[in-house]
Amino acid sequence: MKLFVYDNYETMSAAAAEAVMQEIQIKNDALLCTASGDSPAGLYKKLVDNLKKNNTDVSKLYFVGLDEWMGMNGNDEGSCRFHLNNQLFNPLNISENNIVFFDGRAKSVNMECGRIDNFIKNKNGIDVAIVGLGMNGHVGMNEPGTPALLHSHVAKIDPVTQQVGQKYFKEKKEISSGLTLGIANLLEAKNVMLIVSGRKKAEIVKQVFEEKISEKLPAGFLRNHPSFSVYLDTEAASLLINKV
Repeated sequence: MKLFVYDNYETMSAAAAEAVMQEIQIKNDALLCTASGDSPAGLYKKLVDNLKKNNTDVSKLYFVGLDEWMGMNGNDEGSCRFHLNNQLFNPLNISENNIVFFDGRAKSVNMECGRIDNFIKNKNGIDVAIVGLGMNGHVGMNEPGTPALLHSHVAKIDPVTQQVGQKYFKEKKEISSGLTLGIANLLEAKNVMLIVSGRKKAEIVKQVFEEKISEKLPAGFLRNHPSFSVYLDTEAASLLINKV
């Protein structure tokens, strides 16, 4: 595990974006797993700017979504796909053929999970997984108590996450379940990047990295990954005993 701490959100986002750029330069047809949320938003902005500045060909890149709320897809304002469309896919003019995302409106959510897993397998795995950290230690929609052996699955959303998740919508939404990649999908990725910012995340960061690895804090399982990079700003890292 590599842990990096930066003075502020801006420099953290720039460093994380540069790391993604390096992977894209190594493999121009990489499969990137993208999470929505506040923490990685700055990374996406920097990444878009860098790719455009360098006139990088992104036509061969592929993207798989980390998760999606049940009953929603890209047509729903506030959905995970909606945010990534605005922050990443549309600014880069990514072809729809190169984006595979959970459809929370699918008739069979179990088949939908199988579709995502098969796509990842056919692409020989995720090259870079970009994820954030929930207030209760979740990653994706893998809430506390989720086994690490699960691949894509239907998740029951913890009340804490339901409450926090309302910020993405203009009106109160029913977000009691969702579709998500499992911890197993992430552990099988070639590289995993965890992006965390803000003082409000400091306590959960401390728990994830200093407590015993268990289902209580699903993000902690990523500590077992051989190529796991953690990007924190000083506020998110403020309670850690050991900082790099």
